[in-house]
Amino acid sequence: MNDEFSTNKARAAAWFRSLRDDIVSSFEGLEDAHGQGAPGRFEVTPTTRADGGGGLMSVMRGGRVFEKIGVNVSEVHGTLGERAQKSMAARGVPGMDSDPRFWASGISLVAHMVNPHCPAVHMNTRMFWTPHACWFGGGADLNPCLEYPEDTAHFHAQMQAACDAHNPDYYGKFKAWADEYFFVPHRGRARGVGGIFYDDLSTGDWEKDFAFTQDVGRAFLPAFVPLTQKRVDTPWSEADRDAQLVHRGLYAEYNLVYDRGTKFGLESGHDANAVLMSLPPLAKWI
Repeated sequence: MNDEFSTNKARAAAWFRSLRDDIVSSFEGLEDAHGQGAPGRFEVTPTTRADGGGGLMSVMRGGRVFEKIGVNVSEVHGTLGERAQKSMAARGVPGMDSDPRFWASGISLVAHMVNPHCPAVHMNTRMFWTPHACWFGGGADLNPCLEYPEDTAHFHAQMQAACDAHNPDYYGKFKAWADEYFFVPHRGRARGVGGIFYDDLSTGDWEKDFAFTQDVGRAFLPAFVPLTQKRVDTPWSEADRDAQLVHRGLYAEYNLVYDRGTKFGLESGHDANAVLMSLPPLAKWI
């Protein structure tokens, strides 16, 4: 690892940690502002990876607003196992058979809400390095069980603004990628109402790619928090709760069967609890 990479690595890891801090502070503020009883707070647990590195798993359960939310950051390194090497090679990452060293850092967030009118949400951004390639990936997608078209439009507008500031082609390309990536084939439907998703972003200008990834992260709170503030006090029925639990079953199916991040986390030996924090606290199948 040369000096330039060491500096970029530190900058990226520090950014993901600062974004985590901003999100945790904002969400604990939502807990303070809404609902009855004691506001929820994040429990923070260090995570480790046997081959090298670790991170922080921040989870809130049973809050006023958030039934369960996890905000994880990690910085890991080492040598990819055979299955992870094959997965990377299949994506076109060169040199995995000759030098499977890697370094990765990122933030991953999944929120499952108390009120069925508040949408669940997922966001992650990350940087990945091997001796032969370095790239960014990430995105955010909205997962309402009771959809409000105006909420969907607001979320997408914030994602589009982040994309348009860097490349007029990004939003259309990354929205289509999200629509394809977050589709559940065995159900014949999307997991939610989409957003953006990108991976293997390496234009040859590390600074530009990093700046875009930062803006995707910055867009998350303005995209999501106003929707929660608008819906959090909406009355809901048992039928609404039932619809929420069924939709969570769909979310769990996708994450366990198809999600690439879940597969990579488990195959690369990261803390299983951190990898699986995305699963909902309760779900239902018909």
